[in-house]
Amino acid sequence: MAQRRASRVTPADTAPTPAKNQRIVLVSGPSGAGRSTAINVLEDLGYEVIDNLPMTFLPRLLEGGALTRPLALGLDVRNRDFSVNGLIEVIDGLTADPVHDVELLYLDCRADVLVQRYSETRRRHPLAPAETAQDGVIREMDLLVPVRARADILIDTSEMTPHQLREEIEHWFAHDKEADMALSVHSFSYKRGMPRGVDMVFDVRFLANPYWDESLRALNGQDERVQAYVQNDPRFEAFFQKVLELTLLLLPAYQQEGKKHFAIAFGCTGGQHRSVTLAEILSKALAEHEWQVSIRHRELERRRSGL
Repeated sequence: MAQRRASRVTPADTAPTPAKNQRIVLVSGPSGAGRSTAINVLEDLGYEVIDNLPMTFLPRLLEGGALTRPLALGLDVRNRDFSVNGLIEVIDGLTADPVHDVELLYLDCRADVLVQRYSETRRRHPLAPAETAQDGVIREMDLLVPVRARADILIDTSEMTPHQLREEIEHWFAHDKEADMALSVHSFSYKRGMPRGVDMVFDVRFLANPYWDESLRALNGQDERVQAYVQNDPRFEAFFQKVLELTLLLLPAYQQEGKKHFAIAFGCTGGQHRSVTLAEILSKALAEHEWQVSIRHRELERRRSGL
């Protein structure tokens, strides 16, 4: 597939849209990653929570009109009629309906940590009741790859305590709906396709690529040496300042419009150097302007999870 080398910006459509009446958070992820904890936190935050609802019952739940509270639905392989295609159809159907404000929250975790958690609890994995926990973990993570790719908010719980996970959930969902807006900055590789649910995308493949420097190849854009290499490109400063100015112009407007979550993404060839660098530097700059920012490096997360 041909690749464009010039920078490309795709802001969200600013045309008026019908008012969204019902906020719905779909909570999924591999068994043992913290989905139940997340569901409990959302319930504490005032969400109407339903766990393991058969997906065929969802239309009946929603046909009565908007609920008085936001809705959180726990969906995983333990659902009676769970299937990946079925869940993706649910996501697409809800997203297409203008009265629903839908987000997919995906609780992720490294395979080795999940196996350890199962070992500590001595529970059987739902996908491997007569086999080892490792068999079940690997089988489930492979099964959920398409769902993970559709996540609007992805939280890796590998290094988190339950208390830290609670804080992270509260960061995303316990904000003042009239005044606050969750902001995330992503990096990704165009080889794996654009991430779902982002509002603004920048193609940074025109910048100097640290991959061609053997001393930097194995590093990533979180390393200061890689960042310095990318910033040394004479086109970097002007590009970055324009991105920052555009972002600072748009964020208050989207916040005033009532948007709950705004995602900015940078893409490069491998999702390791240039896109990670821009995501890190923009996040720091936005934090200096008093925006609370969450960072997601999709390809780095894939490597750490062994996917």
